[in-house]
Amino acid sequence: METVISEAVALLDEAGEPALTFRALAARLGGGVASIYWYVSSKDELLDRATDHVLAGPLADIERFRDGDDPIDNLRSIAVTVFDVIVERPWLGAYFMRNTGAQPNALLLYERIGQQVMRLDLTRRQAFHAVSAVIGFVVGTAADLGQQPPQEVLDGEVDRETFLAAAAAQWRSLDPAEYPFVHHVVDEFAGHDDAEQFRAGLDLLLAGLRLQATGGR
Repeated sequence: METVISEAVALLDEAGEPALTFRALAARLGGGVASIYWYVSSKDELLDRATDHVLAGPLADIERFRDGDDPIDNLRSIAVTVFDVIVERPWLGAYFMRNTGAQPNALLLYERIGQQVMRLDLTRRQAFHAVSAVIGFVVGTAADLGQQPPQEVLDGEVDRETFLAAAAAQWRSLDPAEYPFVHHVVDEFAGHDDAEQFRAGLDLLLAGLRLQATGGR
């Protein structure tokens, strides 16, 4: 089973979900397609188990953040750890916590985040919403940033800076009366750093959570 899942992860890393077929996996393993069914019953199960396999890494990494004095700081460290893993493997975001029965590591990550939230003075509903917000922001942003760049960037025709500059130029050409916000932030957009943008958004989210936990004090 370990070899099957490891090779499935390798295929996903190389070319994403479309590349993961039982035929391709069997070819890598040097066997027949029927042999895969000894281990998993479907591609969905294979994807869930591949996701869980990858999540073992960040789950081990976040153990050092469990006992920090400030739960908000711990949440930030956990969130950044998970974010970095999903950016490197954008396919992961689509299957994170899709089936916790087949993903015990995903459920434990959810639990570790929840344990930090439990240290705050929140109602059960607030705690549930807080964990959902943190996970949704981390997974959604990471999956978005991990998407394949535009084809002209992949082909080396333009670099990221040139591509962003062209997009910014298009924004600047818009009517400022109709798009005042776009004009307000276009210079920031033109030179932004994706990781910095994520951390800024995460800090906003966690600052709101801290305010909620302290009653706005």
